[in-house]
Amino acid sequence: MVHSIDEAFTALPLRALADAALARARALGAEHADFRFERVRSASWRLRDARPSGSSDTTDVGYAVRVVHGGAWGFASGVDLSMDAAAKVASQAVAMAKLSARVIAAAGSDERVELADEPVHAERTWVSSYEIDPFTVPDAEKSGLLAEWSARLLRADGVAHVDASLLTVHENKFYADTAGTVTTQQRVRLHPQLTAVAVDGTTGEFDSMRTLAPPVGRGWEYLTGTGWDWDGELERIPGLLAEKMRAPSVEAGTYDLVVDPSNLWLTIHESIGHATELDRALGYEAAYAGTSFATFDQLGKLRYGSPVMNVTGDRTAEHGLATVGYDDEGVEAQSWDLVKDGILTGYQLDRRIARLTGLGRSNGCAYADSPSHVPVQRMANVSLLPEPGGLSTEDLIGGVERGVYVVGDRSWSIDMQRYNFQFTGQRFFRIENGRLAGQLRDVAYQATTTDFWGSLEKVGGPQTYVLGGAFNCGKAQPGQVASVSHGCPSALFRGVNILNTTQEAGR
Repeated sequence: MVHSIDEAFTALPLRALADAALARARALGAEHADFRFERVRSASWRLRDARPSGSSDTTDVGYAVRVVHGGAWGFASGVDLSMDAAAKVASQAVAMAKLSARVIAAAGSDERVELADEPVHAERTWVSSYEIDPFTVPDAEKSGLLAEWSARLLRADGVAHVDASLLTVHENKFYADTAGTVTTQQRVRLHPQLTAVAVDGTTGEFDSMRTLAPPVGRGWEYLTGTGWDWDGELERIPGLLAEKMRAPSVEAGTYDLVVDPSNLWLTIHESIGHATELDRALGYEAAYAGTSFATFDQLGKLRYGSPVMNVTGDRTAEHGLATVGYDDEGVEAQSWDLVKDGILTGYQLDRRIARLTGLGRSNGCAYADSPSHVPVQRMANVSLLPEPGGLSTEDLIGGVERGVYVVGDRSWSIDMQRYNFQFTGQRFFRIENGRLAGQLRDVAYQATTTDFWGSLEKVGGPQTYVLGGAFNCGKAQPGQVASVSHGCPSALFRGVNILNTTQEAGR
């Protein structure tokens, strides 16, 4: 279904406010100015044992003006929907740029902010791919479905508690700049999740198992039959959880791994997604995720992984959480190579970093999570490509004599250069002579980024590909949060170090 932009948003004086702000910025001598108006509605529902435990519904509305003046950034935001107020915000942005320029000069720097060229995109409209806006569905229906699913799990033997949640976002953005680009966009995304908890009444031991359904850029249809087999997953969880409670602890050592997309997406996020943000690789950014071992001098040289490793940055993937029509600098969405045949071949860029490094056009990675925040370079949908005609997950497992099959994400740890890491998961299965031989507990896989991706022997075919992701990727100071997806097939890694987490915790 193709949706149009909400009339309530387009009825706002978007163009008049932009014209007032941009005219004032021009009059004050700005080399560049852009205006961004946002309305972001976020709502959530939480249940504990099929009973409501909390909910929220908030809307963030406002606008921002960003300028380049005297070779320095300036930024200001406001909420007053008058032309005079918009012009005043532009004046404040220019005043901030002038102050920033003096501070930079006093520090002895002669670096100037310049932006990579971008074609003008006049009067463009873009709406994400969804069928039913979740905000058109009655709240009672949303919480009722979560309660029904929770009750279904609670009726199963061995399930003591169930937590359920649903996060939904409806985002509108209007953008205009002094070059003539004008875009209006609308995105919908949601994240449903259920977690079943088992408790051993004799020993007091407990464990949990969470649904594998990823957050998506879809609508309410995702929960009612399109895109995920909810009935099948809810039916399987109690038995898998009971087996997990009885499972033996893993013996630490070296194993071959078959990693399911429900786990591998997070390893991609931490070891590739953050590492290929070029502002991190250059040392301009370190908040939340640190810098990067994949420094700019290694572009085109670094052996990131094996020759079957091909990774793209993509702002166009259907249903991707980082998918847009245009970024928050007016750059049209694109797809490009980050790793090709195992070699580092690209980075994620915004317009300033693209110009600073001589890489030409930005690939559209600027994003602000609210009208009161300045756009920063943010992660695209970073995805490992499947092998055309490649193997099924079952066939990948069939090629392993002694190994572990990893399903679902859980805890993780990685250093501030995105290099040394370990990851756990929701479910681990022993592989013996090409067959699954029951679950294991207390498993974590540990490696350096290049060793791990260098051990990648095979990627599965398109039939194994799943677009995973998260709502809560953090960056910048003040902190901002962005949603991002990571697609990948099942994949086979040889000779990976497996830790026993209970033994490690006891050291």
